[in-house]
Amino acid sequence: MKKFLSFLAALAFCTFAVSAQNDKADNIIGQYICGAGKDAYKVEISKQADGNYGCRIFWVADPLDENGKPALDTKNPDKSLRTVPMDKVVLFKDLKYNADKKHWSNTKIYDPNRGIRVKVTISFENPQTLKVRGTVFGIGETVTWKRL
Repeated sequence: MKKFLSFLAALAFCTFAVSAQNDKADNIIGQYICGAGKDAYKVEISKQADGNYGCRIFWVADPLDENGKPALDTKNPDKSLRTVPMDKVVLFKDLKYNADKKHWSNTKIYDPNRGIRVKVTISFENPQTLKVRGTVFGIGETVTWKRL
């Protein structure tokens, strides 16, 4: 019985901790690592002057292309951004916090691997992990970003 009560207490604490992370809009601010191996990259989420949030890549595990030159955002649908180095790509701007739903959304996230922008919803899975869900036409993919 003691083990069961301890388990319930731990579960309640974890639920409270995740809920607390989602309770304050600025909790999302910080640096995160995403992906793995040669596809790993690090991002920084910051607060914009208007109170919304933006995110850009600041490090990639494989920064060079096949010719040994800095890898560029060649798949970007905006041709003027195709010369931006991959470690400077902006993933989103104008992300808004929804206090009622306790998540961040209302913008699109850019996927530089596919060269597309999709709707995004972000919430905390636990105090150190963001759950980033991108959807287009109702089809979605969820990835996790770990806080550095």
